This record gives sequence, structure tokens and C-alpha cells, in this order.
Amino acid sequence: MTTPNKAMRRTLGACAALIVGALTLTACGGNANASNDSKGGKDSTNTQTSAAKLVISAKDGSTDASINTTGVKVSDGKLTDVRMTVAGSGQAVAGSVSADGASWQPKEQLERGTKYQISATAKDAKGRTAAANSIFTTVTSAHSFIGTYTPDNGTTVGVGMPVSFNFDKVISEKKAVQSHITVSSSSGQKVVGHWFGSQRLDFRPEEYWKAGSKVTMKIDLDGVEGANGVYGVQKKTVTFTIGRSQVSTVDVNTQTMTVARDGKTLKSVPISAGSAKFTTYNGQMVISEKFTQTRMNSQTVGLGGEYDIPDVPHAMRLTTSGTFIHGNYWYSKSNPPFGREGTSHGCVGLQDVQGAKGATPAKWFYDNSLMGDVVIVKNSPDKQVAPDNGLNGWNLAWNEWVAGSAV
Repeated sequence: MTTPNKAMRRTLGACAALIVGALTLTACGGNANASNDSKGGKDSTNTQTSAAKLVISAKDGSTDASINTTGVKVSDGKLTDVRMTVAGSGQAVAGSVSADGASWQPKEQLERGTKYQISATAKDAKGRTAAANSIFTTVTSAHSFIGTYTPDNGTTVGVGMPVSFNFDKVISEKKAVQSHITVSSSSGQKVVGHWFGSQRLDFRPEEYWKAGSKVTMKIDLDGVEGANGVYGVQKKTVTFTIGRSQVSTVDVNTQTMTVARDGKTLKSVPISAGSAKFTTYNGQMVISEKFTQTRMNSQTVGLGGEYDIPDVPHAMRLTTSGTFIHGNYWYSKSNPPFGREGTSHGCVGLQDVQGAKGATPAKWFYDNSLMGDVVIVKNSPDKQVAPDNGLNGWNLAWNEWVAGSAV
């Protein structure tokens, strides 16, 4: 399984563990729990049978084993040796025995759609040996689903950042999936999920997160059926921190942006919003990506050959459809100064220089912004931004948001 990096949201996975009884495979039949030095006779055999009972969670021959919870447990004894390999290649899978000797787990998450073999031995209090083996295959990507989520574990984000899942399969069992994801805040704010279609699930409180609060997301989708024959493969706890409160308001009438931090005005910045032909959306928008420099090509947003700028500085995404707040170094000298007239193709532009260097308004705003900060646009002749166009569910009234929950 390819391990995702932090920039791309991480996915985790596993199918439900299948707990079975002790697997007793031997070369020519018989009881694998029997001691090697067992002697003939009914009374002698019973005396030498190990009391240790081994359980390998993945049933021998199974094809949907968990990549998160597959392991070995023993009762009435202690593990003495566990060997796990990739079947066929013999590649060893690292793992560790618990301090009490009662269980063993792989060190890393297993790969999906891969055949493995586990061989385990244990001894009871009298030193008698028990053994168990299993050859199994982990759940395949065709029969499992994952959700790419934001924000990342351990990050600090702005007060507007929702928890957002995008699933790689259509989810028909929305209630089952949503009920196995819980989001809570140290602030005590009630957090509710909302479905946008059948593959996206966002969570947020009624109002912006409280500054300084800690948010915990528990993903317990391992083995949850999201659609017919398609099961979740994620089991993880993610925590992130809400930073200071920063909400910036762009007034298209005055072509200015007022930056407020913790309720107090920090700075007023002249901007250039969309032109009369290419207006800027109204509404509450959340910064979802930040780029020191990035390319912007009009063809990627459904326009013709209007522009193709390879090094747009200090760019921060506000919508999936292509609205950014960014630096502008190509602003024509024949245009009025920033703060006088909207001339962009729908983005919010700030004065900047090529190369993303220098003490410019754009650099100041970029340096003072977090992912999850809110940018509100008002008094534009355009419509309000759609709540699913970016991380912009704040544009739904609370009763509408709650109505989109499956639980």
C-alpha cells in the first residue's frame, strides 16, 4: 500500500478482523497443540497437551483480512515465536510481542490485496508448546473504500477549517459510515456531519471553532460496510489545533480587505476583485491551500486563452473552481491603483512583486494567514459561493447543515 505524504491527504485502511479458533495445521494431521515428545497412550497424550491456545485473527484461506488489526493472541500461555512473511516471496514482516507475551502485532500497516503467512508458537506454564499457522489475503482495493481527509494530524488551522472526507467509492450506507467517524472539540461545541452527494462528508460546529481549542477526529471505519460488498479500511485518531481567530472581509464596493484578528482590526489592505465581466463570488470562503508561487492558466477554469501566468506569488485557494486570493505583479500601470477598481478574472488580487519577495501587501497577508482562515466577500454583483465549492459549508444555515446529516 502506498503511504501518502502530508501534502496529500493521508489514507489509512483495514477490513474487519475475523477472529477464529486456534488453527491446528500439522504435516500429516493431528493436533498442533500436542507436544513433540508426546508418548502413546490415552492418559499420556492428555497430560502432554499444551494449555496454551493460539488465535490468529486472519482465518486460514480468508481473502478479506484486516490490514490494521491482523495479529496473534494466546491465552493460558506466552508467545515464544511469531513469524510473518509475504507469501511467495518470503519477505519478512516486522512485528513485536506485547510485554506480557499474550499478543503480537505487525509493526506497520499491511498492504491491501496481498497474501501473507503467519506461523506462531507459544508455551504454557508447564513449558508445553502449541502452534498455529494461517495463510490469508488482505482486503483488496476493489472491495474496500478509503476517505482522504483534511486537516492533517498535528496541524494548527484557522477557525473556519471543517473536517472534510472525500471517499474513493460511492457510499450508499451513509448512516453506518458517518456513525463511525466522531469529531469533538475541547471547546464543547456540538459538531455535526453533512453529506455533499455520496462521496463527501464534512463536519463543523454551528459557529466557527473557538480559538485555541483542540479538535479530535476518531476514524473507526475498519470493516464498516459503506456499500454492497465494499468495506472501510481506516482506523485512526487525528487531532489538530485551532489557532488564533482571523477573519478577513473583502468589500467589493470599496475594493478593500479588512483583516480582523481575535475580533480586532489588524490591517486594511487595498485589493482588486473581479471585473464587471468576471465577478468574484460573495460569501464565506476558507483558505484550503497555500502556494508561495503557482501557475494559473485560464483554460483550467473554463476560460479561453485569457492568461497563463507561471509564477503567481502568494496564492491561497478559496474555491475548488479556481478562486484564489493572491499577489499580482503584472497589474497594468494604466489601471487605477489597487483599492480603486476590480480588474481580475474573479480572484482577489493584492499588490506584489515577481519572485514572491519584498515587503508587499500580498506577502504580509500570506505570512499572516493559516489554512482554515476565513475570507468573506461582500457587495459583489455575483452570486453566493456554493457550500461544496471548496471548504465553504459555512454558507449553509445551521438547520440546513443538520438536515444533511445521516445520523
